[in-house]
Amino acid sequence: MQDLEKEFKPTSWSVDNKVVIYAAALIICLAGALTFQSLPKENFPEIVIPAIVVATIYPGAAPEDVENLISKQIEKQVKSITGVDKVTSNSVQDFSSVVIEFDADVDVKDAKREVQDAVDKAKPDLPSDLPDAPQVIDIDISSMPIMNINLSGDFDLKTLKKYADQMQDRIESLPEIRRVDIVGALDREIQVNVDIFKSANAGVSLDDISSAIRYENMIVSGGQLTMGGMKRSLSVNGEFHSAAPIENIVVSATRGGKIYLRDVADVVDSHKEKESYARLDGKNVITLNVVKRAGENLIISSDKINEIVKDFEANILPRGTKVTVTADQSNETRVTLHDLINTIIIGFILVSLILMFFMGVVNAVFVALSVPLSSFIAFLVFPMLGYTLNMMTLFSFLLALGIVVDDAIVVIENTHRIYGNGKVPIRKAAKLAAGEVFVPVLTGTLVVLAPFIPLAFWPGIIGEFMVYLPITLIVALLASLLVAYIINPVFAADFMVEHDHEHAESKFNREYKRAALAMLSMAAVGYAVIGFGFGNFVILMFLLYSGYHFYLQKVVSHFQTSFWPKLQSSYKSLLSRTIVGNRPWLVLSSVAGLFIFAI
Repeated sequence: MQDLEKEFKPTSWSVDNKVVIYAAALIICLAGALTFQSLPKENFPEIVIPAIVVATIYPGAAPEDVENLISKQIEKQVKSITGVDKVTSNSVQDFSSVVIEFDADVDVKDAKREVQDAVDKAKPDLPSDLPDAPQVIDIDISSMPIMNINLSGDFDLKTLKKYADQMQDRIESLPEIRRVDIVGALDREIQVNVDIFKSANAGVSLDDISSAIRYENMIVSGGQLTMGGMKRSLSVNGEFHSAAPIENIVVSATRGGKIYLRDVADVVDSHKEKESYARLDGKNVITLNVVKRAGENLIISSDKINEIVKDFEANILPRGTKVTVTADQSNETRVTLHDLINTIIIGFILVSLILMFFMGVVNAVFVALSVPLSSFIAFLVFPMLGYTLNMMTLFSFLLALGIVVDDAIVVIENTHRIYGNGKVPIRKAAKLAAGEVFVPVLTGTLVVLAPFIPLAFWPGIIGEFMVYLPITLIVALLASLLVAYIINPVFAADFMVEHDHEHAESKFNREYKRAALAMLSMAAVGYAVIGFGFGNFVILMFLLYSGYHFYLQKVVSHFQTSFWPKLQSSYKSLLSRTIVGNRPWLVLSSVAGLFIFAI
């Protein structure tokens, strides 16, 4: 009897201070919903790959020369860096790429700095005529484009490029966007094609032409001028905007007169040689690759970009221009988020429907409430961990939603058993029930979590990717433990009632009319103010309530008074026959044989 009277103190405190618990539950729901809306949402978690790339351009060099003059010199310096796991290089025509892979525990910023120092040490051994210094680049997954915007139409690429530049400026002004790369466009280039024979006859060298163009294409500051008590800045703008003024540059002077650039060269307003191509549906297009900033909300970024695209289509782009958005990563993330929300709702409904046959509708609702409450608590913890809503965390949620109700089922069912339809006061029953099953429930939860804990210590890049799975599961299941022992007992103490299997004929009584009016009013407010999702949810709840009021109430009562007792009696009879004589050994050997057969 002494063992029956033990209590779990936190549960007893929560039952005695129910106002605080109700207020906390309301705050958890509101704060959890707001946190869910504000959490950054992306396709995959941002994993930092501990690898650095050293890229070097050496025009005109053969692959063998690139390897001997550049790749090997850089490899010689970077191999001595602490924490280097592997160094690989690739030498092709005009280009050298050296990839330095580090151990997983090395900080990428420190690794990049050390690689830069090693490259600086290698510079004296590199060719002196390199056009640019070797570039040290870290591999950043977040720099992958989140969508591609393709511009096409009955216009040349030069015209499309003008509109692509405008769209690029608009999108890059968004705080969520890091940069926008244009692919497949023609970059304007003023070409000066020197006639070597004419320039030689005129005594004009290439340096003379280069110097003349450079000194003419300048903006020169003229200082400040005081006028009427105000100081005005003066400057001389000599920048060229077309090919015609460049032709009239004086590149040299002789006794016979001046030599203009047009006398020794052809100036052509053209474009650079294309280094990138973009095609869609077999046609040339200009593509804008949009890259968002790390940690920003993928869905919000996509929505803002789509608004800009719609504005361009309506007000800026000429007729005949087609804008096609491809590879939008937010689509998959939206689907996964909607699946999570639907799973939470469906889980709440299915848990309620199944458990009402065994525990009654009120107790079933108590247990089902652990699904959204546990989810809200987990959402509140995410910002503290620095987590986002991505494929891994959402998958973990979907995996955990079927487990979070286990603790609540045990606590509520034990409360109902001790309560015994009024034999023990409900408040005392809630306290005793939690005290009885705390240790086994806690042990069961830890056993469920045990297989996932080693995943949190998985080394390497895969470990950084997989760590979201166990941590999310641990947070969700610990949240379910908190809900089962702190919040659910308070609900049970206030709303658990004696089972009454004598039901009057279900009809449109006053109680049903009031509930229907309240739910339909909430649905109307939801459709008008909150959103269609909330309105649809309330309508679904109304349909379920109507189904229970007119039909399921009798079915549940019949199940609890007739079918379930008969099933229990049959099981008891089967069990009593199984443990007689040598039958337990027969059962054990049958199980062993089944195990061997399964292997």
